[in-house]
Amino acid sequence: MRGGGDGLATLGRANRRRGEVEAVIGGERRILCLTLGALAELETAFGAESLADLGQRFAAGRLRAADLTRILGAGLRGGGNRLSDEDLADMAVEGGIAGAAAIVRDLLVATFAPEAEHGVAAPDP
Repeated sequence: MRGGGDGLATLGRANRRRGEVEAVIGGERRILCLTLGALAELETAFGAESLADLGQRFAAGRLRAADLTRILGAGLRGGGNRLSDEDLADMAVEGGIAGAAAIVRDLLVATFAPEAEHGVAAPDP
């Protein structure tokens, strides 16, 4: 078992190249991934016109608890977990609210800026 930079122990099941992160939610180690379907779900939930709009909303850093639940829920479903946002809202997240925020941060970085994890700057479009 190796330790992650966010304080969560990982078993290395998550494939970071595919945008996956691993977290303990509801007492179980789970894989989260913002797949294309999960991103479409979030665009609808947040009323975003595009992925760029969605990314800008997240980059603003003003997320509510309900936003964290939506993002985590979409990531869980994208990772193959059959959980609703309502199910998730009743579950404990390792590390509490700070742990949930760290998981969301890691998930967004893995999805929108994977090169930032390795200290490599993203090329200008």
